[in-house]
Amino acid sequence: MTKFEELGIKQNVLDALRDMGFEKAFPIQEAAIPVLLTGRDVVGQAHTGTGKTGAYSISMLQEIKEGGGIQGLIVAPTRELAVQITEEVKKFAKYTKVRPVAIYGGQSMGVQLDALKRGAEILVATPGRLIDHIKRGSISIDRVTHLVLDEADTMLDMGFIDDIQFILDLTPDEKVMSLFSATMPIEILRLSEEYLKNPKQFLLDADDLSGEGIDQSYLVIRDREKMDYLVDFIKENGKGQTIVFCSTKYRTRDVARMLHKRNYGAVAIEGDMSQHRREQSMSRFRTAKAQILVATDVAARGIDVPRVALVVNYDVPNQEMIYFHRIGRTARAGAKGRAITLVSYSSVSEFDVIKRQIKAKVTYLNDEMGIVVKIPDPLKRESARRRGGPQRLGQRRQSRERSDPRDERRRSARRKSGAIRHGPGYYRGLKSRW
Repeated sequence: MTKFEELGIKQNVLDALRDMGFEKAFPIQEAAIPVLLTGRDVVGQAHTGTGKTGAYSISMLQEIKEGGGIQGLIVAPTRELAVQITEEVKKFAKYTKVRPVAIYGGQSMGVQLDALKRGAEILVATPGRLIDHIKRGSISIDRVTHLVLDEADTMLDMGFIDDIQFILDLTPDEKVMSLFSATMPIEILRLSEEYLKNPKQFLLDADDLSGEGIDQSYLVIRDREKMDYLVDFIKENGKGQTIVFCSTKYRTRDVARMLHKRNYGAVAIEGDMSQHRREQSMSRFRTAKAQILVATDVAARGIDVPRVALVVNYDVPNQEMIYFHRIGRTARAGAKGRAITLVSYSSVSEFDVIKRQIKAKVTYLNDEMGIVVKIPDPLKRESARRRGGPQRLGQRRQSRERSDPRDERRRSARRKSGAIRHGPGYYRGLKSRW
């Protein structure tokens, strides 16, 4: 690995990197920083935990001037990721006078206006809130010299493509632009072709779905048994922090509530929470006042806590890439971590699809723990139900009458109430009279 000193980085940024404990660049940083410093655009395919935030932030800090207004713009899909990126940029800019500001929905507009009045050279923003500021005239991006689209595929999935194009059209033609994405769907490639000039492509992680440094395993159990095993794994994790991923906001609330009942300090973040509550939860988790975070996939974007030693997929994700995004929350910055997926009987086939994409060992915990899988066969149940063969109408009627002796009492009560006025013989006689 190349040392940061060899990449031509300013001394004040190097000092901040030393304070953070970084001397050598990660592969994406080693590849992208020199290219960005020459003024060439970059397209990088990189998963979480690879150091991509440092790659574009460090190169941006080399060129931005204090007091020159907004020169750097980083667009992120979620408020959590925007806050996370801002905190990282602040660390890199510790010994510079460059000031980053986060702009995102859910926070008071007044708070953001005050922050902008104090001056900012780097803006980290979600698309919707950035457009709100642009339309009211509180933000101008016509002097941006460095622009980054982070997690572009997520923004595409969330329907932000039109917003992104609106923002890009307002920026100067002459700028250094970089686009980072975990996947490269055709829409992202089209976007890069339209707005980036002769970009250098780094697909360092395109084929790396191994989850290097992560001990991956799975356990097949009934859904109602998941909480007991989750608690066991949390106990094994000891003092390390744990992130539990759930598929829906309702599931997130239920899991957090059940952990509270078992006296575990857990916090939850999901889409319907107010920004204030989300920030409180994340603050408690980042400062280790809470050891467990229960989250949905979208709400968890931007979580970067080095002490996370265990990730538990309480529900199997519905896409392979979501699985790798989830487990990438552990083993950050070269550390070791563990990822366990709890697979309910109904999700075995879905997880089999994900397993085929994993290019590393995935331990089958049922063998180690001696847990036998007994998945009911619906075909067998159906054949047992039909074993007696077809019944005649009279047999089925007699069977129903034998199985429920209250039927005659119900019919008698209905006749008395007027609900049944005549028996079937009445209608046959009526028909003959006509």
